[in-house]
Amino acid sequence: ILPLISKSHHPRAIEAATKYFLTQAAASTLILFSSMTNAWHTGQWDITQLSHPVSCLILTSAIAMKLGLVPFHFWFPEVLQGSPLTTGLLLSTVMKFPPITLLFMTSHSLNPTLLTIMAISSTALGGWMGLNQTQIRKILAFSSIAHLGWMTIIVSYNPKLTLLNFYIYILMTMTIFLTLNTNKVLKLSTLMTTWTKNPPLSTMLFLTLLSLAGLPPLTGFLPKWLIIQELTKQSMTPAAMTVSILSLLGLYFYLRLAYCATITLPPHTTNHMKQWHINKPTNTSIAILAPMSTMLLPVSPLIS
Repeated sequence: ILPLISKSHHPRAIEAATKYFLTQAAASTLILFSSMTNAWHTGQWDITQLSHPVSCLILTSAIAMKLGLVPFHFWFPEVLQGSPLTTGLLLSTVMKFPPITLLFMTSHSLNPTLLTIMAISSTALGGWMGLNQTQIRKILAFSSIAHLGWMTIIVSYNPKLTLLNFYIYILMTMTIFLTLNTNKVLKLSTLMTTWTKNPPLSTMLFLTLLSLAGLPPLTGFLPKWLIIQELTKQSMTPAAMTVSILSLLGLYFYLRLAYCATITLPPHTTNHMKQWHINKPTNTSIAILAPMSTMLLPVSPLIS
């Protein structure tokens, strides 16, 4: 992924690649260190069966660093901002697979209290930090941090729900990144001019953003609903209430993006380049992903 981040030779891209490399290298070292600490105390090298509390703590921190959970989140918005949209898509989806797999495999070895604290902090900070952003890639980075909070809070109790949330998050994020890439949008000010360019695509972007926010008739509501239900079963109603209320912060900036994409027309008093309709056909993958990221809620009985 490093050549893909730094291929533009822009100083910001080089900085992003450096930050990504250093963070991931440090996290990988910590995973090895947790395994070594556990082997030193117990004679067991298997990281899926950690029993020593210190090595559990180190492994939890290492996976959080790889994923970009609070308080190890600082690298992710900067790296995403310094990368092109297609690379940003890979960073937000494919590059999250290995740490999510580790999280899933080692879920019973991790420290549940630390995970819950980091999850609630991630949901809060992902919402708050996204509020005043104008760069769309940074908004999507903070959105990713907030979603990771939802995935992490449930991993100790029902790891399969974490995976379900992750898969649905990937569906919705891919749709948004590919749509933004087709419209060549990086800032809120350019997002305001896209309605005239491709109205059907902007409408799908509007619905997918609302789905990412977790509004009921759309796909994004499904994992949130199941996670709140599972947390309530585990007598963690205060945590469920807290993450639900904090997700309203995220709803605000998703609505802001959706409003800019479809409802706002640019002011006609200033001179600006008029965006014309694109005649080229819409990407097939967007055509497949967009209905899936908005209309999967009726299949929820099959999952639950």
